[in-house]
Amino acid sequence: MIYEYWLAGIRPLSDKKKRMLREQLGSGEAAYYIEETKLRELSFLDEKEVKLILRAEKGQIREDYRRLKDAGIDFIPYFSAKYPKRLKDIPSPPYAVYAKGSLPDEDKYSAAIVGARRCTPYGEQMALRYGERLADAGIQIISGMARGIDGAGQRGALNAGGMTYGILGCGVDVCYPREHLGLYMDIQKQGGLISEQLPGQPPLPAYFPARNRIISGLSDVVLVMEAREKSGSLITADMALEQGKDVYALPGPAESLLSRGCHLLIAQGAGILLSPEELMDTLSVQIRKSGENSDKNKKILESDGNIVYSCLGLFPKGIQELVQETGLCPKELMEQLITLELRGEIKEIFKNYYIRTR
Repeated sequence: MIYEYWLAGIRPLSDKKKRMLREQLGSGEAAYYIEETKLRELSFLDEKEVKLILRAEKGQIREDYRRLKDAGIDFIPYFSAKYPKRLKDIPSPPYAVYAKGSLPDEDKYSAAIVGARRCTPYGEQMALRYGERLADAGIQIISGMARGIDGAGQRGALNAGGMTYGILGCGVDVCYPREHLGLYMDIQKQGGLISEQLPGQPPLPAYFPARNRIISGLSDVVLVMEAREKSGSLITADMALEQGKDVYALPGPAESLLSRGCHLLIAQGAGILLSPEELMDTLSVQIRKSGENSDKNKKILESDGNIVYSCLGLFPKGIQELVQETGLCPKELMEQLITLELRGEIKEIFKNYYIRTR
């Protein structure tokens, strides 16, 4: 894997060209030892790219790779079985990612919580609340570990004992911002840190728009809590839409510049975040339909009764609608409704229309 690590580190050779080079030659080792004459025969490389490869540092590669492993950093190239499946289908997937801690569970639902760094107390409070509620239901929280909304959403997930993953615009061995050192350490215990940047790489402005495609790529849904009209959060939302993901936005005061981006998303058709409970009503049906599950989400998804419960909320639903949403036949549905009502978890407010009691 040392040679693959060397190939991944050639900058600014594009990820696409690295993949083409490896697939043409068969391995990173073949690229490492290729002769100049054979390299120039590869038609997809221009002169500048040939020189980049020929001049790539080789003297310290074994020592660099040893330090990488000693630091507890996993190197995961695109052809590895550990490479996140969700990233394989996004435009311009990273050639490799580096991780400290674990990677998101492929079989669990993931939600990104993103927003303004200089957020309002309202936005911070809501990000914390959504992070806690979703994580408590077994949903993985993805974000950028930035100041403001990102950090609040991830701290909420940690508070609930859930899993959260920080996608960094620097090396995974670099804590940015520095005041998030505690969060940086805690995320590694209940999730992980992920980056396409080389270890030791500082947080440069150009890296952050690119990392946003990884945030959206690893997520099944993106929640924008507060955002200005032109912001990185809207870039993440746009990338999510391009990737076929659902986007929700939190409404705020009409004149707030920090809610302007959210209001534009809502005007364009994004879902409206009214409360974590109502979002969970929607997500629980989506998760069930996609066949996803988690140990912590058994209350919502495990049994027929919990499926019925998860489809109910504060607004009344009738028998026919519940039959369609749960997939149960009317007889089975009525049995579950009666059981839930006897337990005090739901209430029939008028003939054959039900709501949750809490």
